[in-house]
Amino acid sequence: MGKKIFSGVQPTGNLHLGNYLGAIKNFVDLNNDKDNKCIFCVVDLHAITVKQDPKELKNNIRETVATFVASGIDPKKSIIFNQSSVAAHAEGAWILSCVARMGWLNRMTQFKEKAGKDKEKASVGLYSYPVLMAADILLYDATHVPVGDDQKQHLELCRDIAQKFNNDFKVENFLQVPEPLIQKEFSRIMSLKDGSKKMSKSELSDLSRINLTDDKDQIINKIKKAKTDPLPLPQSMKELDERLEAKNLIGIYSSLTNSSLENSIKNFAGKNFSEFKEKLTEELVNKIEPISNEIKKLLGDKSYLDEILLDGVEKASLIASKKIERIKEIVGF
Repeated sequence: MGKKIFSGVQPTGNLHLGNYLGAIKNFVDLNNDKDNKCIFCVVDLHAITVKQDPKELKNNIRETVATFVASGIDPKKSIIFNQSSVAAHAEGAWILSCVARMGWLNRMTQFKEKAGKDKEKASVGLYSYPVLMAADILLYDATHVPVGDDQKQHLELCRDIAQKFNNDFKVENFLQVPEPLIQKEFSRIMSLKDGSKKMSKSELSDLSRINLTDDKDQIINKIKKAKTDPLPLPQSMKELDERLEAKNLIGIYSSLTNSSLENSIKNFAGKNFSEFKEKLTEELVNKIEPISNEIKKLLGDKSYLDEILLDGVEKASLIASKKIERIKEIVGF
């Protein structure tokens, strides 16, 4: 039986290799399975939990859609829409925030990380956004949600909220309790400059990441300059774990070629980094250059991207509005 999959991506702009291998590549596989029903949401309400430049946000929403489509997600097969255009998300978040409990939210480690030392200055939205995330998922009766390690806790919260709502209002299984979809054989993608830090668009040096809009020459240059160590490539998993930059580059190669880390180690054990980097660059250029070219082409046709969103909003609204009406009835509105 097919899965009903919901996933959201923040429109932060400048999506990179970490976003592609960590999420988008997986979305494409899920979209290509004809038994699945996929809903991909550009979560612009989540984006404003931290201050955004309004013009930039609008462009980033389109760029996220362009990236989805350029990577191989078919808007005719899946629903692609932006969250703020479907009012049920904000309505659902409020109702569910009256079901969620402070103690549950206080346990969310991501808020502590994002708010930093001065959490008094963080927005209320940043604190309560896991409840909005729960509404996003529960409005569509999603059976499965692709999650990385950093979102597992939020999905647990979503499951708790669904169960509490069903129990409080004595509506068994009304809100579908979703299951996590965790990618197998996936390595977390780290900075090309520091193997202990996650690849991020906020890192100052552009050499620390492969952007999905990079051209062939930029990719070649960045891999050439990627940090390594003086030893030949590791011969075992144990040795790999102790060498962070080597682990990151082999992890990227494995994710691109859909092979296990063990196989990649076998293929390159004892070889020099220069030889390995050539192979890695070849794989990256083959995969990223066509996506980069297509993103640039799509960004030149804003009306086409807006059409995809309008069509997606229409389809998403049909589903979400029915669910929210039922929620309101249950609550007593």
